[in-house]
Amino acid sequence: MYGMEGLKSFESIAIWVVFAIAIFSIVYAFYLRANILREDKGSEKMQEVWRAIRDGADAYLGRQSKSIWPLIGVLTVVLFASVAIIPPSEEALRQFAGYDAGTVTWIIGGARAIAFIMGAVASMQVGQLGMRIAVEANVRVASASRQSFGKALDIAYRAGLVTGMLTSGLGLLGGTLIFIILGIAAPDALLGFGFGGTLLALFMRVGGGIFTKAADVGADLVGKVEAGIPEDDPRNPAVIADLVGDNVGDCAGMAADIFESSEVTIVSSLILGLALWHVTGNQLEWIIFPLIVRGIGVISTVVGAYFVKSGEDSKSGNAMKAIFNGLIISAIFSSVLFSIAGYLYLQNIAGGWWRIPAAVLVGVILAIVIDRLTDYFTGSDGAPVNEIKKSADTGPATLILSGISGGFESSVWSVIVIAVTIIASILLFGQFGATYVLYGVSMTGIGMLTLTGNIVAMDSFGPISDNANGIGEMSWSGQTDKTTQDAQKIMADLDAVGNTTKAITKGVAIGSAVIAAVSLFGSFLVDVSRAQATLGVPAEGLLSATGIRVDIPQVFVGMLIGGALPWLFSSFAVQAVTRAASLIVLEVRRQFKLGVLDGKIQPDYRQAVSISTTAAQKELVTLALLGVVTPIIVGLTLQVEALGGFLAGIIVSGQLLAVFLNNAGGAWDNAKKLIEDEPKDPAKNLGKGSERHKASVVGDTVGDPFKDTAGPALNPMIKVVNLVAVIIAPIVVQYQGVTGAPLAIVWVVSLALIGVLAWAVIRSKAPAQSMTAELGDSKKK
Repeated sequence: MYGMEGLKSFESIAIWVVFAIAIFSIVYAFYLRANILREDKGSEKMQEVWRAIRDGADAYLGRQSKSIWPLIGVLTVVLFASVAIIPPSEEALRQFAGYDAGTVTWIIGGARAIAFIMGAVASMQVGQLGMRIAVEANVRVASASRQSFGKALDIAYRAGLVTGMLTSGLGLLGGTLIFIILGIAAPDALLGFGFGGTLLALFMRVGGGIFTKAADVGADLVGKVEAGIPEDDPRNPAVIADLVGDNVGDCAGMAADIFESSEVTIVSSLILGLALWHVTGNQLEWIIFPLIVRGIGVISTVVGAYFVKSGEDSKSGNAMKAIFNGLIISAIFSSVLFSIAGYLYLQNIAGGWWRIPAAVLVGVILAIVIDRLTDYFTGSDGAPVNEIKKSADTGPATLILSGISGGFESSVWSVIVIAVTIIASILLFGQFGATYVLYGVSMTGIGMLTLTGNIVAMDSFGPISDNANGIGEMSWSGQTDKTTQDAQKIMADLDAVGNTTKAITKGVAIGSAVIAAVSLFGSFLVDVSRAQATLGVPAEGLLSATGIRVDIPQVFVGMLIGGALPWLFSSFAVQAVTRAASLIVLEVRRQFKLGVLDGKIQPDYRQAVSISTTAAQKELVTLALLGVVTPIIVGLTLQVEALGGFLAGIIVSGQLLAVFLNNAGGAWDNAKKLIEDEPKDPAKNLGKGSERHKASVVGDTVGDPFKDTAGPALNPMIKVVNLVAVIIAPIVVQYQGVTGAPLAIVWVVSLALIGVLAWAVIRSKAPAQSMTAELGDSKKK
């Protein structure tokens, strides 16, 4: 195979070992799945609820696939054709030395298009397979809770680990396979792989987030606030849609999100490593070591998972401590192994072998610090959440204000932590130049996502526990025996911990998104400079030498547009939830009026599922177009320097907004749970049904689309924008300063894309036709 030519024996062995580890990760995931499926599914009533959740989730994913693949097909053709506009890279010509430049161009174009499809398929499979094992596990966790706390914890975490191993394995398999085939030309194709995975993650995040929060908000407002019934009460017509949403939003969406983050960090590290390969006399260590670290991460996840234990026969335990122990063990084990690998392999690196492993270690530490920081601002034991709980005494307005202030503060600390991380890379590599520093940042991202399996397992643990708790609530209603009471307590404890782990992993995902975006920004500078060099621009005029100057008006305009885009994106996402939640509120009220609460008729769960599905599908393509089309318009109309300013604006603004949305929403949610855990005493305004509880539910419903729709969807959106910018940058450079017919073509294309963007905005603001019909029907009834 072309890619393995010229490698040292150690390098060839290392690559094949990493490839084998990727396959092992996938096999191990299916081994865990088989063990989980052998667990007991509980009573017939539990399985009835479980089947309704499973059918709703499968139906949603089926409709989502039909909405996504036409756009994927169009973009595959565009990616293939885009390579023909620019000459092949020096690395591609060297890798395929036996072919002329025209043939090499089409080889790279085909490789990028195929890699794009590979990335999209892998991202979708990670999301869908992860969601399906979560659905299979939730009923088994509920059944295990009737035996012991440890048994329920074990099943829930192992089910999440299935998704984690798939995420690590499929990503590593794709990246390694592309390198084995293409060698030093791999970054050209890996851009397509990363873009495919990121775009699918955006689809799954947006669609799943709208579905889950439309159902959740509608169910809570009418069920808890208006009717005063418990969460997951089987009489609530929106309860199944809510439980379905936990799977399509948190399981499928988060798995795809972390998958693409890990791929984007690989893409950026290989692009920057390739730049250093040129500078350092063809040292392949810069390119191969990131793949070695990723392989070590897979093994470390498996080792750490065996330390997530609680008392097998106990009726209570500390799930958060057990899960965090597994994370720490994985972090320590991986740090030792990649340090040893660095010592053995990086002896010829200028400045000392220890610098690259040190950058990776900074990433591992960053993941743990963000974990603890997010836990402080969103966890039930932290001061911010308890302050929100206290503010419930004076109503929903003060409670919401308290959550907003905590969210603002958390954004500042998160930015400071990431800034310190980048400063660490400057300290490690600053003496060697900017490209080395950016490579160090990319290796920090590699280190942060070394624990990908653990992070995804922690996240999936949340919706699995939530669903299991819901199945128990719906199946055990009216049962008062001690076994049932113990099981309900176990499920409530796991659900509370799962709520915190979801918030923590969203924080880690946001942090990794920013590090990945900064790395891609470095890749953007490298690719632009290489494109300029091929056009004869002198070294002192390259973008890597001049930098991006904000005193140039076009660059400042680009920064303003980039800073504004996350806010517009979030606005459309929250609007979609608002519209769909309003319809679900009307539908639940309608069924309550018909006598559902009194048992005169059975609730029709299908209506809420249908409303949420329709709302989610409507926004998939339009919100994706904001991320794909906007950077192309900025690049073609304002030129490549302004595109760089645009990327800087979106990274800073998107980071601040995403952390605020995630942490404010998570804090409101846990404050509500603290109030629900109080002994019920209406006279003292305590517990469920009290005015304080109703105020907390209002805060929670405000935070729901923050933490589960807009905030998480910003992660892949930021990276979609950066990847598109890296892909189109050489084309923008090629057509910069053209006159005559080429200039006319550029403006025709730009105006057409502006028209597409305007259509996306108008379509996002308009209610879907089927939703409008449903609203009319609800009013008539």
